[in-house]
Amino acid sequence: MLISYLLAQIICMRYFFLFLLLANHSLFAQQQIDAKAIFNIGGIKQSVRIKGKDVANPLILFLHGGPGGSLMQKIDKISGKLQQHFVVVHWDQRETGETLRLNKTTEPLTLQLFYNDARDLVDTLLRKFQRSKLYLVGYSWGSGLGFYIADKYPELLYAYIPVSPLIDQWRSDSISLAMLKKKMGNNARKELAQVEIPFENAEQLYYHRKWLLKHGGQKFVGLSLPKSFFQSWAVTWFGVFLRSCDVNRFQSIPAINCPVYFFAGDKDYHTNYTITQEYFNRITAPKKDLFLFENAGHSLPETHYNEFQDIIIKMILTETLDR
Repeated sequence: MLISYLLAQIICMRYFFLFLLLANHSLFAQQQIDAKAIFNIGGIKQSVRIKGKDVANPLILFLHGGPGGSLMQKIDKISGKLQQHFVVVHWDQRETGETLRLNKTTEPLTLQLFYNDARDLVDTLLRKFQRSKLYLVGYSWGSGLGFYIADKYPELLYAYIPVSPLIDQWRSDSISLAMLKKKMGNNARKELAQVEIPFENAEQLYYHRKWLLKHGGQKFVGLSLPKSFFQSWAVTWFGVFLRSCDVNRFQSIPAINCPVYFFAGDKDYHTNYTITQEYFNRITAPKKDLFLFENAGHSLPETHYNEFQDIIIKMILTETLDR
């Protein structure tokens, strides 16, 4: 009887240790995520793409440019490295991409509507992933949404990362208009002579952006498509675009109460890099830095994607994540 009892105890102990081994393996194993999700944000269905090597890694949310722009076809290019260290979330904003295919917006498009959407999405992600903070990247138009979150809800962010940011856009456009009138040829000057800052209509914006991108050696959709295509964009977006340009962040956000890391290209005349430098020097924050990329324009996350991601991983993540 004693021998049988001892044998039974040995067998139980073996199963117990096997259970511990399997439990520990399950506990510490990496769980990859690659998902499309639809959240109810601002009263409509809004689409996000979530990718990461390990679901336990910190969240990082990208706010795309535009307005009306989507980078969903480029997410592996601009955030593939980040997926090894973060759970990366990309969002198609209302009236854009997959969210537009799911449903149209029936209410007027206002800045506050997009601000509220961004806040709702941040809250939703933190709740679903059971986190208290995330990293936030705001690119071009998206930087305005990001500044709102960083200003109003800094406690939700490990860090805010504005990229090619909108800071004092009417001054930026005035600088670039004067530059183009000086440097471009007669055909350009004839069209640019019709442009006023702030823009009075979509045609003026079309001429300005057309020659600004040509000056930077970039192709512009309006050069291969009729002006009516650009004007159709303006039917939806011109009003809220103007309101985003009205915001002067030197005045509205002199301080941010979370770490902030600026990215700018020294050939960015769209959101002029000198204004980004000036704002960086003035703003107060617990931690701040400015990464100025040589020979980079407005689209630096798409053209300098390796360096862009390396800085986030090797510097920003290391400095800011609460372990």
